[in-house]
Amino acid sequence: MAGKNRMHRSMLSVPGSNLELIGQAPTLGADVVFLDLEDGVTPADKDQARLNIIHALRTQDWSKCTVSVRINGLDTPQCYRDVIDVVEQAGECLDTILIPKVNDPSDVIFVVRLLEQIEMSRNMKPVGIEVLIETAPGMTRVEEIARCCPERLEAMSFGVSDYSLSTRMRLTQTGGPIPNYTMLSDPDSEGTRHHSLVNPWHYPWSRMIAACRANDLRPIDGPFGNIPDTEGYLAVAHSFASLGGEGKWAVHPAQIALANQVFTPTEKEVTRAQRIVAAYKQVQSNGRGVVTLDGRMVDASGIRQSLAVVEKLEWLASIQSP
Repeated sequence: MAGKNRMHRSMLSVPGSNLELIGQAPTLGADVVFLDLEDGVTPADKDQARLNIIHALRTQDWSKCTVSVRINGLDTPQCYRDVIDVVEQAGECLDTILIPKVNDPSDVIFVVRLLEQIEMSRNMKPVGIEVLIETAPGMTRVEEIARCCPERLEAMSFGVSDYSLSTRMRLTQTGGPIPNYTMLSDPDSEGTRHHSLVNPWHYPWSRMIAACRANDLRPIDGPFGNIPDTEGYLAVAHSFASLGGEGKWAVHPAQIALANQVFTPTEKEVTRAQRIVAAYKQVQSNGRGVVTLDGRMVDASGIRQSLAVVEKLEWLASIQSP
């Protein structure tokens, strides 16, 4: 499926009730825009938000980004109507459906069956699927969910707020540190002990990323709620990227550039990757099997990582060119 290879460094959340932001969204520089019918919209506004999104999909130019719609959860009375109305009336303008609170592969299959029927009746191209892993049941079945629909499933996002609620974590800010989740050092020479913050998201990130990479899906981190705290956002994003994550949500347009920065290879990374690839090609042409750079041997995994960095940069350049 072509959508498997979408750029997904930044994912902008846009409430379906916010007409001003909907109008600006395609031009703000996010790789992915998801128009939200779920948590970003009050119950009284959901019907109108659905109409707003259908109108925006049909009338605005979304060619500069991937456009998705987050439907309401399968445990709500709005879910089936979100899928049917949006896809029947604007499915040809839509790239993916984002399913929240996925607890089990059957949740994904339900939406897929609806999509299949609509697409057959309208002779439409297939719409991709993204899922939110944001509950304890969903995390315990994340591997099953990741492999349940290889022809449609493209990405997984980690929903930190609802996951924290589901697991009863003592969260104080969305996507940030938990003050009491610390380790205490041994006493120093003066008898003083120091608290060190620990990343509370390491386990769910690692498990979701492994499930995604095993099934050719894009692992995406969810929201960071403290919008003015750019340093905090960058710290979380860099940590997620270091574990193999591919992108992060932006709950405000100011966070788009931060995500794009973190999940784009740095000049230093690119230069090294290009040198490794060049050395690899030279070795191949000479019939030798060992790649060395700056006196150090580069193993097969290092070569593959370097090739991936160079390919990602070339791809990014191609989609940004006019």
